[in-house]
This record gives sequence, structure tokens and C-alpha cells, in this order.
Amino acid sequence: MRAISGLWRWRRNPLCRPTDLAEAWVALAALLLILLVAPVAGALVGETAQDALQRSVRAQHEARHPVTATVVRKLDRSPLDADPETSSGRDLRNRVLADWTAPDGTSHQGPVLASLKDPRQGDRFRIWTDRHGRMVARPLDSATASTHAVLAGFGAALGTGGLIEGGRRLVVWRMVRRRHARWDQAWDKAGPDWGRTGTGS
Repeated sequence: MRAISGLWRWRRNPLCRPTDLAEAWVALAALLLILLVAPVAGALVGETAQDALQRSVRAQHEARHPVTATVVRKLDRSPLDADPETSSGRDLRNRVLADWTAPDGTSHQGPVLASLKDPRQGDRFRIWTDRHGRMVARPLDSATASTHAVLAGFGAALGTGGLIEGGRRLVVWRMVRRRHARWDQAWDKAGPDWGRTGTGS
């Protein structure tokens, strides 16, 4: 912002170098690009992600079905399960042997994780399966998909802004290097005795 406000001051300033003005113009162009391009990129990415995720939500809800499973008996913890003293709250599910009927009418039995505090024989709980009764993960819901799309849009906008700012810094770095190279050339032309001309030394 300092360089942009400096544009106004430097318009007719005799001390203003062309490189100072060029840096200010680069900063102004970068700011305008960030204000205009980054939101557009975020909106486009967010909209695309929303469409793709909502299609995925619909597909998952068509392919996955909630069924009611019945506890046959509680199973011991698997030796590969996490240590109960170090497991988190999300691990407070019990492994049970359960029966369920698939949407296609076939019967199934197998070990599942039940979100029951103290499962007993005959307790019922809900699981998600495909139409053939194979267990699957719970389908994505529409609100979660929208949240992911919004986050993708914000990420794209921030990434675009970062790329523009990175480009601005690269351009300014190149300009400063060129300026330093010109100064070195000017010092070489002036020689080691600059400023001593006519002093008799």
C-alpha cells in the first residue's frame, strides 16, 4: 500500500527514479489482480467443487442403504485394536457379531463395530451397506459437501492471491538486481578516484 500511495507523490517528483515508479506500478497491478482475480478463482473452484461433491452425495445415497443389524454376541477386542488406555473417544465402539438383511433380501452375518455402550444379544443398531449387503462407510451428507466446497473456494482464492504476491515479489527482486547491476557498472566507470578530480592528489 505504501508503494501505491507513493504513486501519487512520485508523479512529478524530481527524486523519483524510474525503477521506483515501476515498483509502485507492479504493486498496484498485483493488488488489483488479488482483488479481482482471486475472488473469481475462488468462486469458480468452489462452484465446481460443489457440483462434483453434490453429484457424489447423490451417487452415494443411491448406492448405500441403511439397514438394521441385530447383535448376536459381543466379540473380544482384536489384538490389532488400539490400546484402550490410549484410544480416543471415537474408539468407544464395541466389536460385535451381528446379523442383517441386505436391501436385495439376502441374509448376512459378520463382525461389525457397533455404537452401543453395552451391546447385548438382540440389541439393534444401524449400519450402512451396498445393495448386496456388503458394509460400506456412511454416505457423505449435503451440508458436509457444501462445507468442503466452500473450503476449496477459500483455498483457491488464497492460493491465487499467494501466487500473485509471489509473482510481484519475483518481479521486484529482478528489478532490484538489475538496479544493483547498473550501480556496479556506474561505479566501475567512475573509477577509484571519483570525487578527487582537480584536488591535486
